[in-house]
Amino acid sequence: MTWLIAGIAVLAVLALIVMFVSLRGQDSETAFGQLSNEAVSRDRSKFTPAAEGDSSSVIRTGKEVELAAKTDRSLATVGPSTPVAYVPPDAETIGVARRQFLNRGIIAMFGLGLSSFGAACIAFLWPTGASGFGSVINVGKINDIQAGIKAGGGFFYVPEGRMWVTEYPSTAIEKAVDQYGFYDQVSDGLSAGVVALYQTCPHLGCRVPECATSQWFECPCHGSQYNRVGEKKGGPAPRGMDRFPMVVTAGNDLLVNTGSVIQGPAIGTNTTGQEAEGPNCISGAEEH
Repeated sequence: MTWLIAGIAVLAVLALIVMFVSLRGQDSETAFGQLSNEAVSRDRSKFTPAAEGDSSSVIRTGKEVELAAKTDRSLATVGPSTPVAYVPPDAETIGVARRQFLNRGIIAMFGLGLSSFGAACIAFLWPTGASGFGSVINVGKINDIQAGIKAGGGFFYVPEGRMWVTEYPSTAIEKAVDQYGFYDQVSDGLSAGVVALYQTCPHLGCRVPECATSQWFECPCHGSQYNRVGEKKGGPAPRGMDRFPMVVTAGNDLLVNTGSVIQGPAIGTNTTGQEAEGPNCISGAEEH
């Protein structure tokens, strides 16, 4: 620790010495400086006296020579020039006042902020061709969807569309025509044997999972229950599960419009007659 303090002290002393020497060597407008004895002796040894009366024999310092040259330049006369008519300078060219600068800065910031906000709003509202929830989704071939429903134990989930696709019995189509006021919007899918259901519960919007044992949809939040095609069977929900319009193309592809939500069927609608096929996953739900 002692050697460290000693080293710092030595460095500080050296720094002071360097600073002192540098300050002494600096020139200023009024300082003349002084040559060292060694420099003067060398100059004298090389100086050869001129004839008597010759001023060049007088030894002058470098600073004196610089001041003499500066004096000569200041005494030099400039020839006459043609007078130029006075033109008052433009205030904008000279500069902007502080108040003008602040006002223009504030206006520019407001303009930039409003422009950015407007561009963001336009970008948000501008229609895009991107797929996903809110657009028309090609779920796939009807045969592949039915195979997916079978592999899922009666339920096929499509995360891109936030929907469940389940099998709709062909024997229930006649009842659907009579009881579904929205039949025309889903007729293609029902005729192909499938139905696309929105995953959220109409009660308070919880995501409704399937129950493998009862083969129903059963909401874990408040116990609402729906059969496999989304018709209400119990709980506080005000209607059956909402659904999406469906179109089947000539190529047998199922197109689901997730940008249009159809309100589910009224309480008491039961086109398939399906009852619980096993124990319920949610207990305590009662018919309303």
